[in-house]
Amino acid sequence: MCKHILNAQVSIRAPCCKQWYDCSECHAEKQTHKLAKTMEMAFLCKKCKKAFRKDMEHYEDSDEFCPYCDNHYVIEAKIPQAVVGVEGEDARIDARMLKDERVKPKNNHSVFAIDPDEEAALLEL
Repeated sequence: MCKHILNAQVSIRAPCCKQWYDCSECHAEKQTHKLAKTMEMAFLCKKCKKAFRKDMEHYEDSDEFCPYCDNHYVIEAKIPQAVVGVEGEDARIDARMLKDERVKPKNNHSVFAIDPDEEAALLEL
């Protein structure tokens, strides 16, 4: 699973070290050498799990699909963004995740409980 591109549809075989990576940034994180450039790329479809090659010199719009399952692998990449928030249901429907910030008033129902300000006022009389 690629952490750089959330919707990666294929893995790419690096021509320099012959290992599979989801993107060039994944290769840069794990290897000390730069990714070698080539005109023929090897792909591994994540939908049907089959490998195929594409010639990049004669790349056409029809080459954006897996030849085995027609999975459209050339799509706009969704890059993860940092978000601060709470994941949950709609608060208008289920408000159990919301914290109630209201303060419960003190109710002194006892006859003997006197507010300190009231007691001071009574002693001054």
